[in-house]
Amino acid sequence: MKKILLLLSFMLATSFAFGQEKLILGGSLSGTANFFRADSTIGAINTPQYDHQLFGSETWVALNAAYQGFEGGIRFDMFNNSNLIDPKGSYTDQKIGRWFLRKQIKDLNVEAGYIYDQIGSGIIYRAYEERTLAIDNALYGARLAYNLGANWKATAFAGKQKNRFETYPTTIKGATLSGFVKLDSLGKFAISPGVGVVETTLSDATMERVVSAISTYTPQDSISPIYNTRAVTFYNTLSAGKFSWYLETAFKSKGVMFDPLAEKNNWTGQKSLGKLVNRTGSVLYSTLTYAQRGLGITVEGKRTENFNFRVDPFVSLNRGALNFLPPMARSNTYALTAFYSPATQEFGEQGVQVDIKYSPSRKMNFGLNYSNIQDLDNTPLYQEIYADFSIKHKRKWVLTTGVQLQHYDVERYYNEPGAADVNTVTPFAEFLYKLTRKKSLRFEAQYLNMLKGDHKELPSNGSWAYLLAEYNIAPHWSFALSDMFNALPGETSIVNAATGKKEITHYPRADVFYSTGSTRFGFSYVKQVDGIVCTGGVCRLEPAFSGVKATLSTSF
Repeated sequence: MKKILLLLSFMLATSFAFGQEKLILGGSLSGTANFFRADSTIGAINTPQYDHQLFGSETWVALNAAYQGFEGGIRFDMFNNSNLIDPKGSYTDQKIGRWFLRKQIKDLNVEAGYIYDQIGSGIIYRAYEERTLAIDNALYGARLAYNLGANWKATAFAGKQKNRFETYPTTIKGATLSGFVKLDSLGKFAISPGVGVVETTLSDATMERVVSAISTYTPQDSISPIYNTRAVTFYNTLSAGKFSWYLETAFKSKGVMFDPLAEKNNWTGQKSLGKLVNRTGSVLYSTLTYAQRGLGITVEGKRTENFNFRVDPFVSLNRGALNFLPPMARSNTYALTAFYSPATQEFGEQGVQVDIKYSPSRKMNFGLNYSNIQDLDNTPLYQEIYADFSIKHKRKWVLTTGVQLQHYDVERYYNEPGAADVNTVTPFAEFLYKLTRKKSLRFEAQYLNMLKGDHKELPSNGSWAYLLAEYNIAPHWSFALSDMFNALPGETSIVNAATGKKEITHYPRADVFYSTGSTRFGFSYVKQVDGIVCTGGVCRLEPAFSGVKATLSTSF
């Protein structure tokens, strides 16, 4: 509350002092309310919400202000019996989730508070927020950015990373220098080079935990822990007519990190997986893009080795990550093409992705994408071939159809030792028909066909089907009905307790959305299968859900 009062006092004071100037205010509100209804047939049970709480919600309210070169903002975050942070637990708290104050002083920009920023493509540093994945990795500290002429900028920052409503004890500091240089008088050839460095220093308390953990290791597994870890990156974009080439290479000095795949020797002579290690790391990442009228081609490549860069070696998944590693697979939007999504592998991954878009006319579009991800021993982890085609007819209807072929290493991505790989073929179709200028119908049909391997049964969850019908009345209403079900159950599908047979389980959903201006309300009845949800290569395991969701988002 003191931070809120200070910011409001500043706004009012400047408003009264310079009454002739305008104080610009704006903000936003977003929230989700979940009403839980236990359903043992889909595994939506045995969490506090299903057992006795029956309700959970998340709310974010932000207020921003601008006045005479000053910019400020404050955000209130509230979690009420929420399973967003821990899918199997319940979290309740409410505090100021973010505040910041920024001022431009000639060529110098000064910012303090909770800051979002990144260096290059984010390989060594990215402070960002992704609420659907329970990520809020803001830097709590200060940032200075100075314009060195028209085309160059130097930046320096320091602070600690946010951890819910607290901060991790590790200190962070970094700096960047980036610019833009024309290579010819017409501006058709140009480069945008940059260099960045980030260093972390473990706190004494964190180091004591590291030393305590290492003391239990056998001599061959013991390491010498280091307080400071430094990462540096060099990046550049070369623009040459219709071509654009981005190249970034990053290196990380030795630092303590936990490798879940490293083999550990126990005092009993047995071996297990997972231990603290002290290794250097590297990333090489590049994209080459060609674009002209009607044609776009993008080729990406990346090699990652031991680039786990966190503020605490004892946290995992999406917690405490300082950086962001670009994914090597496309972001699929259809329910079944996104059913098996590959999470970026920090300790060892090499991959390539090719994406082609071709539009021979305004009525037709073709798309082709190929992804191939391997570990550093050239073992295939993920492969995908995706093709789609869309055609328009007199602004009356649009038909989109395509197919996806996948190979997916379940053992690696789901951390299930011994699990069989899955191979899928997923055809899909979408049809949009405009009844009137404001009314339209949209239909989706998808089928994930699980191919049999060496097992008698279909591996994993088997084959799935998805159907959707949607009716829209612009600009306010949208209604949708869908069903997703395992048409051919696999080896991990749900077994009927009475018959002992694997069931075809349905996951129906009904949605109603209402929009007015910048405000959108949503009300949904949902049965959701458990699985991995990914956004840009960053993934989160979502549990099965049964119940009702209400959503609200608005800006003002």
